[in-house]
Amino acid sequence: TMGGLKSKTLIWLQLLLLLVSQGFAQYTPTARGDNCCILDNRFGEFCPTTCGVAKFFLQYKPDIDHQLEDIERSLAQISNFTTGTKNTIQHVRDESRARQKSSDDTYITKVRSMLDDVARYENTIVSQDSELLQLQGLHKSNEQLLHELRAHAVKLQENCNEPCKDTVEISEITGKDCQEVADKGAKESGLYFLKPLRSKDQFLVYCEIDELGNGWTVLQRRRDGSVDFFRNWIQYKEGFGYLSPKDTSEFWLGNEKTHLITTQSQIPYRLRITLKDWSDVTRNADYAVFKLGPEADKYRFTYAYFMEGEAGNAFDGVDFGDDASDKHFTSHNGMQFSTSDSDNDNYQGNCATQDRSGWWMNRCHAAHLNGRYYQG
Repeated sequence: TMGGLKSKTLIWLQLLLLLVSQGFAQYTPTARGDNCCILDNRFGEFCPTTCGVAKFFLQYKPDIDHQLEDIERSLAQISNFTTGTKNTIQHVRDESRARQKSSDDTYITKVRSMLDDVARYENTIVSQDSELLQLQGLHKSNEQLLHELRAHAVKLQENCNEPCKDTVEISEITGKDCQEVADKGAKESGLYFLKPLRSKDQFLVYCEIDELGNGWTVLQRRRDGSVDFFRNWIQYKEGFGYLSPKDTSEFWLGNEKTHLITTQSQIPYRLRITLKDWSDVTRNADYAVFKLGPEADKYRFTYAYFMEGEAGNAFDGVDFGDDASDKHFTSHNGMQFSTSDSDNDNYQGNCATQDRSGWWMNRCHAAHLNGRYYQG
């Protein structure tokens, strides 16, 4: 250790000084009153002559040389110890620097890690600031919507303070069919309530009253394909779609209602098919003695004969030229109604599922007014 090296070095220095002081103390002259010197008792009682001095040196020189050699060895050892001490000191300094450097590296690593954390936190803060701005914008937008909704609610409340009334005008004239409604004085087409003779309740229909005073009960209306006609048996039985006072919507009145209307009287009903093409050209096809059978007979469709019309007679079937049986298997007269969940056609598959609608299918059809609606 450093302490041990210092104390050992001091011991050698003290030893060297002791040797030197002992050697010179033997030759220290002392003055006498007779101006004669006695260097040492070994010279005798008389002052030494030159020969005596030479003899003295010759006699004591070997001892002095040995002592000098010892001193030189001591100095060499001291020098070795000094060099070792220097090396030790240098080693300690190097270790100290290494430890300092290692400590600095650790601190640098920690500082860098802290800086990385700070950078991440800054990025997180920037991201959160952006999200906060978006949320503030959304909050402002929602506040505007809430303000508009409150204003609308106030307006609705003001309207509710007034006596409620139907916005759709339904005539007070009723009848068992639309012809009776027309016979009772109705002049305009619109919504009317009908109650067939065997019906338990009245139901709403659209009556189209022409300039001749004929009242037509509209059973089906298609205008733009807005209503999906791929429905099940119950929906076709009860009806679906929307009735509108200006006849602007699509609907199916319902097989049960049509059955009640067409079978309530001995007076036969006429079926009119009205078609309009993409150029707004309208054509009709009229059939006499039209009826729908009861649900037990699957609402069988029958008519007596084709009366007239430019639209053609597709209900009687069409000979496509592929097979002699084409006309027979595409005729609709006498066919039962079929849906995807009630297959009553003459086809080995399911025509309603294949064509995605309910209809009086044969195998399968020549006329199909409930099929896919193609836009012009």
